[in-house]
Amino acid sequence: MSSSQNPEEFYEKLKDQLYESTKWPSDYLYKFILKSNIEDMAKIEAIFNNMGAVINTKASSNAKYTSISINVLLLNPEAVIEKYKEVINKVEGVISL
Repeated sequence: MSSSQNPEEFYEKLKDQLYESTKWPSDYLYKFILKSNIEDMAKIEAIFNNMGAVINTKASSNAKYTSISINVLLLNPEAVIEKYKEVINKVEGVISL
C-alpha cells in the first residue's frame, strides 16, 4: 500500500482482486518485514496461532531486520484482510509485502 493511498480503498481493491483470482477457501501467503525484535515476532506468531499456519523467518545479513512468511488456509478474502489489519494494529513498524 502506498503512503498516499486510503487504507480502506486499498483493502477493498485487494478483496476484489482476491475474489477474482482465487478459489476460496485457499492457502494465502503473507510476507512481513520488521526490525528483529523477539516480542514483535511473537505478536505476529500469536495472531496466526491455532490456525495451522506454517511460519518461516529469515534474518537479514546484518540481523537488523527479519522477514516472516506465513502460509495459512483461509476461508475468504475478508479473512485475509482481517489478519493484515490485526498485524498492522498490533505490531508497530511492520511492513507488509
